[in-house]
Amino acid sequence: MTTKLNMTALSLLPDAIAKPAFDRSDLSTGILHIGVGNFHRAHQAVYLNRLFEQGEGHDWAIVGAGLMPYDEAMRERLREQDWLTTIVELDPDGLSAHVCASMIDFIDVDPAVLIGRLCQPDIRIVSLTITEGGYFVDPNSGGFDVSHPEILADLENPEAPSTVFGVLVAALIKRRSAGIAPFTVMSCDNLPENGHMAKQTVVGYARAMSSDVADWIDESVAFPNGMVDCITPATGERERTLIRDTFNIEDAAPVVCEPFRQWVLEDNFPSGRPPLEKVGVEFVSDVAPYELMKLRILNGGHAAIAYPGALLGHHFVHDAMADPLIRAYLTKLETEEILPTVPGIAGVSFHDYLETVMERFANSAVGDTIPRLCLDGSNRQPKFILPSIQDRLQQGQPVRGLALETALWCRYCLGHDESRRDITVEDEHAGILQAWARDVFSGATSAKMPDLFGPLGSDPVFLAAFADAADRLRTLGVAGALTDYAAPADEPATGTHPLSA
Repeated sequence: MTTKLNMTALSLLPDAIAKPAFDRSDLSTGILHIGVGNFHRAHQAVYLNRLFEQGEGHDWAIVGAGLMPYDEAMRERLREQDWLTTIVELDPDGLSAHVCASMIDFIDVDPAVLIGRLCQPDIRIVSLTITEGGYFVDPNSGGFDVSHPEILADLENPEAPSTVFGVLVAALIKRRSAGIAPFTVMSCDNLPENGHMAKQTVVGYARAMSSDVADWIDESVAFPNGMVDCITPATGERERTLIRDTFNIEDAAPVVCEPFRQWVLEDNFPSGRPPLEKVGVEFVSDVAPYELMKLRILNGGHAAIAYPGALLGHHFVHDAMADPLIRAYLTKLETEEILPTVPGIAGVSFHDYLETVMERFANSAVGDTIPRLCLDGSNRQPKFILPSIQDRLQQGQPVRGLALETALWCRYCLGHDESRRDITVEDEHAGILQAWARDVFSGATSAKMPDLFGPLGSDPVFLAAFADAADRLRTLGVAGALTDYAAPADEPATGTHPLSA
């Protein structure tokens, strides 16, 4: 018999589920979080829950908020269980579960209600998980996209905005008028310099309204950068069933995640912050080196295994990691070409970090999928792979393995795997990518690199390495090309593998 999760039922839950070790009535709000998805509840909410269990920071509880239809659906699910969430950590040595109680409210999904709550002085930090694509970045300039239709609509009616950033600016203006100190805006999205990106959007939006408001925000509001990390799969019926059958708990919105977490934050909180260093958060003056480490080693590693994994018929990430060809390719690529591009961090061993990353990828309990890693390659490659190529070329270093990664991505874009099974290329530029792939793998001499490659698209050294990798894929196939790359120099792979587009 299962127990439905809520505050009343906490004492009835099985002993195998850890319950909050604090009195929730002692908590008061200090953080408003916009975007109460799985990652936030597996990451920030868990760190705060741990802090509260130590008897610390009880005036920093979370109030949830959102503006999208899925936020309304999440609010309804969590409301029925008093804002509690079951967190199941997917350790391959044994699953563990605990109830997270660090969020004590979730306001109505309404911009006016959100602005009103943001104007209350107890809100000292506003944190965000609104997805990497939610910051209104102009794809051409990299700056704020003031011409976006949603932004233009808010600028026409700034008193009643509908976007997160219109709401933040409206609330900051009201706090300024009322003599209330501004809150700190803390992005928790997985993108480089997330604090700078949040500031760019907030200040850019404000400047389109008023230079005075924009200058005040620029000078008075803090936007700390942060590096966040915890693999958190989507919750579906598989996960709900797993939790119900394993722990006898009925949770409408449980979260499953890996046991690993990392959070590195720039210590820039003029309105105060919870003492999260007591539960493992690293506060530093400059987050950029940690971001670069993660983007190149972890996210670059994901990209490296995604496309050969898909082309060789693997569905789960852990199955790809169990493939000796893919693992050997990843190991050599990381150690010989990616790690040397990452500037050193005092006290951090990149080889140890890589070993941890590979253990995480191999965690079969997580059930992360290759199709997820293959999504949106035109957005991910410029962030996770191309900068490493650029750095190595500037240093006069070879890019054979990185060029093979881009060629594998190109081969994936043909739309079928090595067994001729169809692949759906889920990318906003899928048509352009598929045309490029057909040209490359038909051997057309006129094949041109897509614009997303920027200067690399005309770099003769990179183009030669890419052409060589594509040729090896045409003649040797994916397995042969991986073997050829990983083999010692005096033991090249042999064989042919005719490929037609």
